Amino acid sequence: MLTKKQHQLLLYIHDCLENRGVSPSFDEMKEALDLKSKSGIHRLITGLTERGFIRRLPHRARALEVLKLPDDLKNKIAAEDKGSDASSSPNLVEVNFGHKDLKKDSPADADTVLSEADSSLSLPLYGRIAAGTAIEALSDPTSFVNVPAGMVGSGQHYCLEVAGDSMIDVGIFDGDTVIIRENETAENGKIVVALIDDNEVTLKRLRRKGGSIALEAANPEYETRIFGPDRVKVQGHLVGLFRQY
Repeated sequence: MLTKKQHQLLLYIHDCLENRGVSPSFDEMKEALDLKSKSGIHRLITGLTERGFIRRLPHRARALEVLKLPDDLKNKIAAEDKGSDASSSPNLVEVNFGHKDLKKDSPADADTVLSEADSSLSLPLYGRIAAGTAIEALSDPTSFVNVPAGMVGSGQHYCLEVAGDSMIDVGIFDGDTVIIRENETAENGKIVVALIDDNEVTLKRLRRKGGSIALEAANPEYETRIFGPDRVKVQGHLVGLFRQY
């Protein structure tokens, strides 16, 4: 059985293929369903693919193919083709692709989408981050991880896999996955994702000392590194962590 959002997305993809001959972009799907995150669309597409309703066509951009429709959507489309009033049929799913206003303090403002079926969230995983000597961040925007909804609040979030042991004294170990709230500022003492010289990223505790920025490790084997303020950019701060055994 499909969720309401899966129904909506499947019908929207079908309509675009029928009317335009090309599947919609992720941005178009996100706007059509009034979602705040592309990760939510990825999750819905994965669910539809696993259930055999659509498939991705390799080596082609924006390539989705509808393989089948559930009976209720078939009936709805058939009724519309005949000029019937779809709302008169009790077995049809109502689909509304209009936009709605979201309050700024609403949880929907997060760059995360609550699954219709459970209480987990799908967040983008942007590769590995060094909790030791800074390494260049690896980015894989096609990967996503599911985390409990209670681990994040409002705002945009993403995940990083930890490499290294410089933060072990605060319980962050090699191989852990950290949840980061995206922002460009952080209070003194926060554990942050710091971009150094625009090409290296590390996870450290932030300390501002006069006109300098200190990135502190949580392991006595690592020294605190001091930088000028123009060399370090905050990319977000730590809000959660999980690991698998």
